[in-house]
Amino acid sequence: MAEITLTPKELPSVPLEVEISPDTVAGKSIEDIKKIIIMKGNREVELGEFFNVEGSSTDNVSDIKIVINGNIDSVKYIGQGMTAGEIIVKGNAGMHTGDDMKGGKILVEGDCGDFCASEIKGGEIEVKGSAGNYLAAAKRGTWRGSSKGKVIVHGNCGAETAAWMRGKTIVLNIKGNARAYLGTHMHLGTIIVDGDVDPRVGAEMSGGKIIIHGKLTELLPSFSYIGEVKEIELSETDKITGDYLKFEGDFANISPKAKKKGEIYLAKGKNQDLIPK
Repeated sequence: MAEITLTPKELPSVPLEVEISPDTVAGKSIEDIKKIIIMKGNREVELGEFFNVEGSSTDNVSDIKIVINGNIDSVKYIGQGMTAGEIIVKGNAGMHTGDDMKGGKILVEGDCGDFCASEIKGGEIEVKGSAGNYLAAAKRGTWRGSSKGKVIVHGNCGAETAAWMRGKTIVLNIKGNARAYLGTHMHLGTIIVDGDVDPRVGAEMSGGKIIIHGKLTELLPSFSYIGEVKEIELSETDKITGDYLKFEGDFANISPKAKKKGEIYLAKGKNQDLIPK
């Protein structure tokens, strides 16, 4: 696999927009990669002005790995639209990392900023630290959220994670805690949170599954309690077993007679106080 290493120089206080991925460097020489145009505010600059570039490329996108050595908190759009290959960020990543991703893998060894994995359509994104707000959500002003792929966050995530999620095969796994409005407007897909979750989970959802293994602060009154279950089917081949409380809704958004409903599963041992009296 061809490997290209980007090492940030002194980065400006104004965020950089760096739409770089295996797709954008395929077939280019190192000198050509240094000349890729990026944005500093409203000004066009060359990538090499802010990054040392080393390694070698290839024509085959799937055989390219980009390694970014260091924190790039102020760098936006890394991996935007990528279709194959791999990106490793050895530090923190900025906003919009992995936007519109269609394939390949992005690994962030630190934290990731807001709007990470927005509207992804495939591939895998793994964040070893925590993620900001609007993780795997629709962009502002749109209603078509992430539809395919897998997102794993080992830490916590911010508010409105997975808003408008709409794909049957997308899976979001949060190992830590999640803030308010998780899965709001959700249509399809699966969200699994191992930690605790703030209020307004599943607001206006009409499909999909939200599974919470920690404590849910509060459940919207527009969800109906169905009963206890010991098995949750994730796909034709995958399932989770345990003691769960099942709720359906959001009946503030859909008719109680609707065939497709959102499903929320709560760990029984930590959420018995949410069972209606």
